[in-house]
Amino acid sequence: MIKRIKVGQLKPGIFIHDLNCDWLQHPFLTNKIKVKDDAIIEKIIKYGIHEVYIDTDKGLDVAEARTKNEVDLEIQAGLDTLAGAKPEVSPRIPLKEEIVRAKEIIKEATITIHNLMEETRLGKQIEVKQVEHIVEKMADSIFNNKDALISLGRIKQKDEYTYMHSLAVCALLISFAEHLNLDYETIKAVGVGGLLHDIGKVKVPEEILNKKGALSEEEFYKMKAHVFHGCAILEQNAGICETSICVAAHHHERLDGTGYPGNLKGDEISRFGQMAAIADVYDALTSDRCYKTKMPPTEALRRVFEWSDIYFNKGLVEQFICCVGIYPVGTLVRLESGLLGVVIEHGEKGLLHPVVRAVYDAKKERFITTYDIDLSKPSSDNILRYESPERWNITTESYLY
Repeated sequence: MIKRIKVGQLKPGIFIHDLNCDWLQHPFLTNKIKVKDDAIIEKIIKYGIHEVYIDTDKGLDVAEARTKNEVDLEIQAGLDTLAGAKPEVSPRIPLKEEIVRAKEIIKEATITIHNLMEETRLGKQIEVKQVEHIVEKMADSIFNNKDALISLGRIKQKDEYTYMHSLAVCALLISFAEHLNLDYETIKAVGVGGLLHDIGKVKVPEEILNKKGALSEEEFYKMKAHVFHGCAILEQNAGICETSICVAAHHHERLDGTGYPGNLKGDEISRFGQMAAIADVYDALTSDRCYKTKMPPTEALRRVFEWSDIYFNKGLVEQFICCVGIYPVGTLVRLESGLLGVVIEHGEKGLLHPVVRAVYDAKKERFITTYDIDLSKPSSDNILRYESPERWNITTESYLY
């Protein structure tokens, strides 16, 4: 049985099923660990991990601990309180149309961020106007239809993760900032911060960035130093404002003080840094890396929501979920009818009732001629759960246009 316990309840003989923290918070080779001695427990505590999931079939039990099913029900109850949130105004441009433009913007932006990082690696100044130009184009696309750029931003090759992650976080932050009704100049500044939030990684050796195994203490220290390097680079460029620098400086800080580099707590972390922390972890979880496979978007949102009791600003997490949707565009879902469908639009009724493009009949195990189902309409189908596209060999993005 899988249960969740606090790290203070750990003892030798327990089998950790999941360390239950974002992947960049710890240097362990895997999230599954047999607790052999107190040294492992001390190391887990050192890296700011508060709660873990244990497998009582593989190790000792903790009788009073809550089961994963009980925790999942609590998380679902929390998400259900957001489910009635009405989607924002209808997109100005249909997804199918805007996604074509968004693809071109991503191509241009990828080249720009690649060149920018290479030039920064050589000690050159950041071309701020060039960065702002890309951010403005991304903002225009998001204002037209936010789901076009955000859904494409989840498509990454492992060898281009750093570049695409920067673009994805930028897109998420622009959309998030717009959702929070921030003014255009602030939205643009937050976007610039998102695009440049990992610029300090140009100072981190490639063999550490792309290492498949666990990082040593020294390697983990060098990895975390990318925040210091990034702030130093941005502060040397007069055209980059304080808001953008806060995004880069605080995106690894955590509300409980276990983040880095400053171990800041609560309101010591800027609001923009708190927003960036959420977007950064969400995109990292939904991306393939050299050392892990990606999560479906809805599972990643559930994780971030669970962690909002400790690591993140709960109010901002709730707003982020309302912004991207409980079932973000591009998510594969199973309907009560047995159909599998790709979410293509947020519905009129609320976050649990999107428009779905039916693509596969799971009962008959065959692809079908696609058609759209508006789950907000009476007598329509209902979502049972999200599904892994890899399990069904379904390329979800191909059904968005």
